[in-house]
Amino acid sequence: VFPAWELPNWSLRLTVVLLLIGFPLALILAWAFDVTPQGIRTTPTLPPNQDPAVGHRHRRRNIALLIGSGVLVSAIAGFFLLPRADATKMDKSIAVLPFENFSDKSENAFFADGIQDDILTNLSKIGDLKVISRTSVMSYRGKPKSVRQIGKELGVSAILEGSVRREGNRVRVNVQLINTANDEHIWAEDYDRDLTDVFAIQTDLAQKIAHELRAQLSPSEQQQMTRRPTENGEAYLAFVEAHNLNASLEDREKLKQAQQLYERAIQLDPRFVLAIANLSILHSWTYHTYEPTEAERDWARKYADQALQVAPNSPEAHLAHGYSLYYGAQDFEGALREFAIAQEGLPNNAQVYLVIGAIQRRQGRWKESTANLEKAVELNPKDAWPLQNLYFNYQMQRQFDAAARVLDRALALNPLSPTLHSIRTQLAIAAHGDLNVFREELAEFEQAKAAGRFKDDPEVLVYALVGKANLLMLERKYQEVIETVRHYPAEETKEKPHGVIEAALLEGAALEKLGKAAEARAAFERAKTRAEVALKEAPDEPSRHKLLANALAHLGEKEAAIAEAKRAVALRPESRDAFEGPGYTIGLAEVYALTGENAKAIELLDGLLLRPSDLTVHVLKLDPAFDTLRSDPGFQNLLAKYEKQG
Repeated sequence: VFPAWELPNWSLRLTVVLLLIGFPLALILAWAFDVTPQGIRTTPTLPPNQDPAVGHRHRRRNIALLIGSGVLVSAIAGFFLLPRADATKMDKSIAVLPFENFSDKSENAFFADGIQDDILTNLSKIGDLKVISRTSVMSYRGKPKSVRQIGKELGVSAILEGSVRREGNRVRVNVQLINTANDEHIWAEDYDRDLTDVFAIQTDLAQKIAHELRAQLSPSEQQQMTRRPTENGEAYLAFVEAHNLNASLEDREKLKQAQQLYERAIQLDPRFVLAIANLSILHSWTYHTYEPTEAERDWARKYADQALQVAPNSPEAHLAHGYSLYYGAQDFEGALREFAIAQEGLPNNAQVYLVIGAIQRRQGRWKESTANLEKAVELNPKDAWPLQNLYFNYQMQRQFDAAARVLDRALALNPLSPTLHSIRTQLAIAAHGDLNVFREELAEFEQAKAAGRFKDDPEVLVYALVGKANLLMLERKYQEVIETVRHYPAEETKEKPHGVIEAALLEGAALEKLGKAAEARAAFERAKTRAEVALKEAPDEPSRHKLLANALAHLGEKEAAIAEAKRAVALRPESRDAFEGPGYTIGLAEVYALTGENAKAIELLDGLLLRPSDLTVHVLKLDPAFDTLRSDPGFQNLLAKYEKQG
């Protein structure tokens, strides 16, 4: 009756407790009264001819025995029944572990991942369930951990594990649902179907899991779950392979392969909305991270519009449209409306919570942003990326202790990440003015590089090279800065021009500090030329205007430098972007400092220290960009004013 009425687990435990308490009472009442033809009568206390004193002693003894035996039986029953009542308690939460590939061909491994991902996607559309994201569960592939341990780490009450064997157009799927509290199998299923029936398998599994976990499905969720994404098996296989490659957001080559496979899937099925939407999101990510060009922005918008045209009610289509508005058009309100629609259909999608949180902090809604980012971490607890985003919230609000705790969690998940180690050095400087962490990280990186760890990742090597040069600048080791940046690759990459421009700017600044004016000017001229080329490719990219402004300021082109720095601020003002905007305000302050506009620089710095930003007193004390302000009384008063802030 309890499952049928969906009664809470505490009501079952309460019923058991009441029965156990009532059992001794029932024994006593049964002994004390008899049911007779004349009604309920008190049981005679004394047999005929028995001494009353002896009868009273027997009655007291019998009462004691009844009470004792009743309590004993209740205690024994409670010992066995209450744990079983607790064991029936299962939160509506699940993780779908990576499926094993039992196919003869190893290339079918991506197909097994696809089956797992589709089951997980179907489950994640059920609002009454908590479903852990794919990124977090993939970390358990091949790891000999018990179901109980995995359940505890992920915070779920059930685990689905299984295997896939594909032979031609036949697919065999074996799955089992396990209770993480007691490691007991709830049920197991075997499916042997044609490839074209794979969606029916996924739908059936999702429905059975929802039933076992007592999760309610709304009519719209039921409809979404039974909808086939495509009828073309070849298109589906191309999509699954693309989706696997698309998970490597920092591997540009894999993303290019994913793009081609998505395009192949769409060619085979022009109404395959999942492929269309994911291709749009991929173009948006490429625009945001690698190529901020009109072409990438237009492709993202084109495919997002196409996805909505094919399936206006598809949450994935609205997700794609949201990204095109967010990254491409910088329309935060419009993007939030689209993401809200997507969230209704994808209530367990960590990515949606993350991107909503990312937009809210740009709007200066830090509390709401942090809440959504924490939800993203809850749904994706084994991925460092949501933690890294949550870290930025704490760091910009100068909540350094909380930032450090979040960063430690991220590093525990991804201890080899150069990005996270770089962030660790920035935190030490911002919070304490500590360069020792920077030195330690750099030494460890050099050891890893000598061991050949990054030989296949040249982007990491050049990223670290600029980082090393920045440390040397903070230490005022100018000759070493020059020697370091001159190892930067001569060829400029179209996708990442910032590194080569930054290297030229660092070289020029170091030469300038050493009094080598002519050589410094040559370096700044190179930086200017490369920044101008980069701007032609992406004229609305504020970071490129900022780099050009810095080069112009060092070259003495004061008005042009200030104009470029202001252009960067205008493209990303703090009033519209409270997250990235402060960085461009800092850039304008640097240009003012370099061009002798001390009062304007100090005024901007004062405001930045009052609101969330990357700027701290420790940064101002160390950064050579503000050396021209050191003797200014206004700057000294500024440092004293915010000394306690750190």
